[in-house]
Amino acid sequence: MADVSRETPVIEQEPTAAVEVLFGSHADLARRYTASLAEHGEERGLIGPLELPRLWTRHVLNCAAAAPLFSGRVGDVGSGAGLPGLVLAIARPDVEWVLIETMERRVAWLTEQVSALGLKNVEIVRTRAEEWSDAGTLDAVTARAVSALRTLVPITAPLVCDGGELILLKGANAEAEIAAAEKAIRRFRLQDVRVETVGESVLTEPTRVIRATVR
Repeated sequence: MADVSRETPVIEQEPTAAVEVLFGSHADLARRYTASLAEHGEERGLIGPLELPRLWTRHVLNCAAAAPLFSGRVGDVGSGAGLPGLVLAIARPDVEWVLIETMERRVAWLTEQVSALGLKNVEIVRTRAEEWSDAGTLDAVTARAVSALRTLVPITAPLVCDGGELILLKGANAEAEIAAAEKAIRRFRLQDVRVETVGESVLTEPTRVIRATVR
């Protein structure tokens, strides 16, 4: 009798139409990145085995849907496997991306992927966001699956220039996170804090982002 627990998880079939809409002429790069993450992500501690059957829809396309929101020089705090930083760098080669990550093995992965994919618009910085020497210079900062908004604001807001934005990828509890972060929002002088959804016309489950201007 086969040991079901040891069976290789089924990798999600590519939703080709959505991939081509969200990545356009860069769809093949997205495919190469996703294939590499599917092959090596679990063994390198980047994703869990349960994520493979939903790698495209829950992760890659969820990140890519937010790509139109960005411009200028953008930081991705806690980039990890490259979600969202590498995905966004593929989708938006006209934007400069700074991937901020502390763990050596994750930095190694990000560096390998940038080289393999030939991405010229990515800088990788191994540091804690709170200790980054270029704080206050970014046009926007993003993050995904890092922490709740109330603890994320003190980490991300200081990295943004005056008038810059926080564009944070969140889940269904985004509105509740805003309410729970009221003190941090006041302390760091965030304005126009709101939840937006993107990708409704392409994705079954649209991407939620918390957006705020930093003053």
